[in-house]
Amino acid sequence: MVDLDDIRQLVGARNVVDGPALRQRPQDFWIHAPTEALGLARPADVQELSALLGLCHAQGQAVIVEGGRTNLVSATQSTAETLLISLDRLDDIDAPDRQAMTVEVGAGAIVETIQQRCVADGLRFGLDFGARGSATLGGALSTNAGGFQALRYGVARDQVLGLECVLADGTVLSHLTPFVKDNTGYDLKHLFIGSEGTLGVITRAVLKLHPAPQSVNTALLAFGSFDAVAETLGLMGRDLHGTLSSFEIMWAEFFHFNVDALLNGRSPITGRFPYYVLCESEGFEADVDAALFESVVGRAIEKGLVADAVIASSSRQRQELWKIREDFEAEMRLFTTMIDFDVSLPLGRMEAFVDDVARCLNEDAPDNLGLHVLGHLGDGNLHVTTGLPTPEGKSEVRRLVYGLISHYGGSISAEHGVGLAKRDYLHHSRTAAEVATMRLLKNALDPKGILNPGKVI
Repeated sequence: MVDLDDIRQLVGARNVVDGPALRQRPQDFWIHAPTEALGLARPADVQELSALLGLCHAQGQAVIVEGGRTNLVSATQSTAETLLISLDRLDDIDAPDRQAMTVEVGAGAIVETIQQRCVADGLRFGLDFGARGSATLGGALSTNAGGFQALRYGVARDQVLGLECVLADGTVLSHLTPFVKDNTGYDLKHLFIGSEGTLGVITRAVLKLHPAPQSVNTALLAFGSFDAVAETLGLMGRDLHGTLSSFEIMWAEFFHFNVDALLNGRSPITGRFPYYVLCESEGFEADVDAALFESVVGRAIEKGLVADAVIASSSRQRQELWKIREDFEAEMRLFTTMIDFDVSLPLGRMEAFVDDVARCLNEDAPDNLGLHVLGHLGDGNLHVTTGLPTPEGKSEVRRLVYGLISHYGGSISAEHGVGLAKRDYLHHSRTAAEVATMRLLKNALDPKGILNPGKVI
């Protein structure tokens, strides 16, 4: 193990936290056990990080880079022998380039701060998700995060034009290109985006931006069938002229549970339906956009696709509708032993998959506390959550659900990454040849295995 005094020489004594002090904080937002680590270092810039990783590589010291510590797959779980690295001091955000619609940002910057900085210049950073106020850009890129607006703007990978990162031995790779077309050999940035810090440490990125929308229109739709939901997604994507930014589906059990918990049972829509969708469009002409949105929703009702609908008439009502979709505090209290899945599936197989999950839970885990399903339908991503009274049976539920994902040709991880929690189930989504190639890349870029050891593969 490295000597913390040597690390203090590199980053300054004030920027090193020792192991005993770290045990006073929880491991992350979800796991409240004390943090076990050798210590934590906070380099000020890429040069200090390069020197730090060079030292760790020379001595075979395992390191884990932390972001906002809100990941859902134990991607930053450490041991008493691990050195943690925080990039929170690499949080600078350059002035956005309004003409090129780009911005250069340090990996330690908070996602919401990036959003706000861009809005001030009339621009939109397209990545958005619930943990925006704590998640860092580096963490979002390392897991290739998705979120609410991937339907329109894409996932984290799609926001990146250029990237800077540091390899395990301290080598700095800097290719901060501010343009889209760059066919100069291998596109190395995509090795590191989504690799969860196992191949290198992302330190900086040039992000692609978009004009900031001037209008937003939001509706809650109720459906009698899944086929109607899928057809409405296509209709709105076409008839809203490309302005559809969110299409969030909620199965009835989750929707009514949250309505009861948050709104005292006063649903915005009268009656009960099997599916609900929170949809949103963003445009640039307020009056025209509102009229078009209302017209398209009305068309879906006239065609018999939408059973009922409510269009938000104020920002307060919009926030109330989004709260039903975004608030998980009551769910966390309900599922004392929570088992959550973040999966992708072909649109045409989603309904059958969820039906099979419900059937298997009732047959093989009859003491389950419910099944909550919701997701970003436009990009094929579902979040499936259940719970048990005690931890016993947790592994069996995972085995059942991941087996069904494999059967339906889906992915075991849509946007949260693999980390430690899903590592042993990777074979359900990747062939042996693919995993072997991943190992080849890992061994080539991190031959001593010091970067986030034991995660992903």
